[in-house]
Amino acid sequence: MRVLLGRVGGRLAGLLPGRGDLAQMRRDPRRDLLAGLTVAIVALPLALGFGVSSGLGAEAGLATAVIAGALAAVFGGSNLQVSGPTGAMTVVLVPIVAEHGPGGVLAVGLMAGVILVVLAVLKAGKYMQYVPAPVVEGFTLGIACVIGLQQIPNALGVPKPGGDRVLVVAWHALQEFAQHPNWTAAAFALAVAAVMLIGARRRPTVPFSILALIAATVVAQLAGLDAAKPIGDLPSGLPAPSLAFLDVGALGSLLAPAVAVAALAALESLLSASVADGMTVGQKHDPDRELFGQGLANIAAPLFGGVPATGAIARTAVNVRTGASSRLASLVHAAVLAVIVFAASPLVSKIPLAALAGVLLATAVRMVEVGSLRAMAKATRSDALILVLTAVATLALDLVYAVIIGLVVAGALALRAVALQARLEEVPLDRGDHSAEEHALLAEHIVAYRIDGPLFFAGAHRFLLELAEVADVRVVILRMSRVSTIDATGALVLKDAVDKLQRRGIAVMTSGIRPGQRQVLDSLGALELLRLEGREYATTPEAIRGARSYLECAGVMPPLPARTPRPISEETEETVG
Repeated sequence: MRVLLGRVGGRLAGLLPGRGDLAQMRRDPRRDLLAGLTVAIVALPLALGFGVSSGLGAEAGLATAVIAGALAAVFGGSNLQVSGPTGAMTVVLVPIVAEHGPGGVLAVGLMAGVILVVLAVLKAGKYMQYVPAPVVEGFTLGIACVIGLQQIPNALGVPKPGGDRVLVVAWHALQEFAQHPNWTAAAFALAVAAVMLIGARRRPTVPFSILALIAATVVAQLAGLDAAKPIGDLPSGLPAPSLAFLDVGALGSLLAPAVAVAALAALESLLSASVADGMTVGQKHDPDRELFGQGLANIAAPLFGGVPATGAIARTAVNVRTGASSRLASLVHAAVLAVIVFAASPLVSKIPLAALAGVLLATAVRMVEVGSLRAMAKATRSDALILVLTAVATLALDLVYAVIIGLVVAGALALRAVALQARLEEVPLDRGDHSAEEHALLAEHIVAYRIDGPLFFAGAHRFLLELAEVADVRVVILRMSRVSTIDATGALVLKDAVDKLQRRGIAVMTSGIRPGQRQVLDSLGALELLRLEGREYATTPEAIRGARSYLECAGVMPPLPARTPRPISEETEETVG
């Protein structure tokens, strides 16, 4: 027990910040300060919008951006990652709010944080690299669609219909708008979205989101537009940390949502950190430290009323593009948002919800990389299928199920592709040290097959069918030097094929079995019949000589004159094995 605790303690110590992190923060503080300020300006409307969309209110989004943003910056595994509330997490939280209420969401966030810390200790961060690109692209496309649909009620200025299915909610909101149109709210949403999308193309460095929100708020206040419903009162500061939301009796029912939130937080955070690495030179994140930092952030955020957080790709990209070089920029981003919470909450509370919805609509549109989707769809039919299936599952089910479905389908298609590469090919007998007459006599009674590629569960049964059709021969030689891998199913299929052939009076001999494949064949008895008869050989020429001896003993062919075997080089053995 002490040894286990010592290992866990040592692993946790390795996940904590080091002196190198502090030294890096001192290299270029001016650039980091500017980058952090810029990211905070971009993050403010997103934090407000995602807090509102989650169902816990704008104050929850701000608390998350401040607390989770600061902790993930200090303890995370990326120097450039910016964390906070995200659209992907909002998509998962909406049904949790509907079923368990705001307190359930806070408890889920706390549990998800603990799960992330455990994953970090178990070194699970490395497995992110196994998520295929079509799954990520389909996942992103589905999230963008869900975020856009979530904004329809606020964008149209209608009460949010009940339910947690985004398509149903959006449809009911459209019906309500048709009966009682609110053109003011719709105009605000469309105008803000248009300013952001058009402005980003012409001046990508200008924070048009915050400018559009300021303009919309000023117009709504000066014109006295009651139809432009504001965010509402915000607290002038963060609440005191509390565990009052935690209901121990309900933790069992919240475990499944917590696992889903933790899985999404890990996936999105590691993906965002990878994107940041790709945008820079010399930066490389530590995936386990990133999970640890996100875990601590999600443990702390609910104590202050915040929603679960992840690494945010859009904000991280802004951070990199504005010249950030260390985690100081992310800390400045959290500090600026904290100042806004304490000093400017009365002004922030007057922002129209429709304008905030316009910001998120534009964000959803900008998440979709049309060129990347087109390239992925054109790559292969399998990639296109995985992309579309993941996107549809994200829209119709939920994000975690969508990723699981995408991974399962991608794995199945990959196995199918690998299995199709394996083949059983009849090859002519090597002449070796035989004369033409001897070779012709041997070829009349012996057939050799070479197995190329993997012999495993996805395609092994095809070999059984092909071998079972062998006829009019006395000996089958299986050349196995090119078998790349073999599993239990492949070994059982091979054993069954050998057994069926020998029952028909056809002797089976093998050559070139690799040492690494011998264990699985031995453990399942696949070589037992061959060993009893002494029919396992290192090379094909040896197997041919063994087959000749077998035919002589069986009286099928007369004894051939003994000849001195020709020496075989290592290169020749690899070819004929």
